[in-house]
Amino acid sequence: MKACFMGLGYIGLPTAIISSQHGINVCGVDINPKVVEKTNKGELHIVEPGLQDLLKKAVDSKSLVASTTPFESDVYLIVVPTPFKAKHEPDISYVESATKAVIPLLKEGDLFIIESTSPVGTTEKMAELIFAERPELKGRIHIAYCPERVLPGNVIFELVNNDRVIGGIDDASADAAAEFYGKFVTGQLHKTNCRTAEMCKLVENSSRDVQIAFANELSMICEKAGINVWELISLANKHPRVNILQPGCGVGGHCIAVDPYFISSAFPNEAKIIAQARSINNYKSEWCVEKAKNAILSFELENGKKPQVALMGLAFKPNIDDLRESPAMKIAKYLVAEMPDVKFNIVEPNISSHPDFDIVDFQTAFEQSDIVVYLTAHKQFFTLPQEANDKLILDFCGVIKK
Repeated sequence: MKACFMGLGYIGLPTAIISSQHGINVCGVDINPKVVEKTNKGELHIVEPGLQDLLKKAVDSKSLVASTTPFESDVYLIVVPTPFKAKHEPDISYVESATKAVIPLLKEGDLFIIESTSPVGTTEKMAELIFAERPELKGRIHIAYCPERVLPGNVIFELVNNDRVIGGIDDASADAAAEFYGKFVTGQLHKTNCRTAEMCKLVENSSRDVQIAFANELSMICEKAGINVWELISLANKHPRVNILQPGCGVGGHCIAVDPYFISSAFPNEAKIIAQARSINNYKSEWCVEKAKNAILSFELENGKKPQVALMGLAFKPNIDDLRESPAMKIAKYLVAEMPDVKFNIVEPNISSHPDFDIVDFQTAFEQSDIVVYLTAHKQFFTLPQEANDKLILDFCGVIKK
């Protein structure tokens, strides 16, 4: 079997690598020539524990080859981003472009799968696009939607072990997609129609967003009430039916911070809680900015000089390098732009450089700064002192829970 993965990002590349370990000859396609070049050298362009060795083995065995153009295959997987247009309306142009790129290669019996997060109805739209250009294929190829459900930092395990929801445009398509995923997924494969699978992906992440919004709102209430939110949540979670999540400086990533808009933009009169959760989580970042700005201004008034400020973490979650939709990144950019006279020591231990910032070692930043602002709870930060008499520490992500 040959499989063509359109997109070699945080999901496409790991899935391509895992597939290549199970007797599937894989062509990985990306429009970025640098990604293709690095992949063919057996070098990762993302950070994901354990994936480097697997990539090297796949490339050395020639079970995975990267290219800027697709090869004729038996299975085509669309694993490209779905960004926003104006007013948080989803943009499926990448999905459409990737689909158009493989249409000339499709043949009878092929399987076409969309994994990209998509608005409800996208799979059917791509089917219409395919059949408009290749009407002879109608009823002769299989088309399905199967979203990923993985956690960055644990992708290798979860790609194999997590259950998958598989939605076909018909029963035969769902069966064909289930047969493909069954080659490397040990979790259960739940077959349904494509619209239900599309909505399932959006609902899963919207649910998480609502839960996080509750925690973030609670953190702002507790700060005003003089209550340690970390202790409060720990105590509340002793209740057998309560499981409050941990607050942060917002919500990021290309799933939880994005997917709820796919529902609220399509169903504005119905998606009240979903839309409000998005608003709360966006506001939490603004709230953190104001807390940091106030601390900086207070230091200057009390000491007659501007402080050095460490901004600790840019990734959207701990121990990864993914900056997509990261609230920490937004906070850092805003503070640097708003306070150009302040010396900011910007820390992200999972990247070596950034086009907008000079990245500083986390220990150096901590030692040299008067104010330390924890934005992402990377494991390195837990090795730093929990208290420092010569520093003000603002903890927005639970590094210090005293």
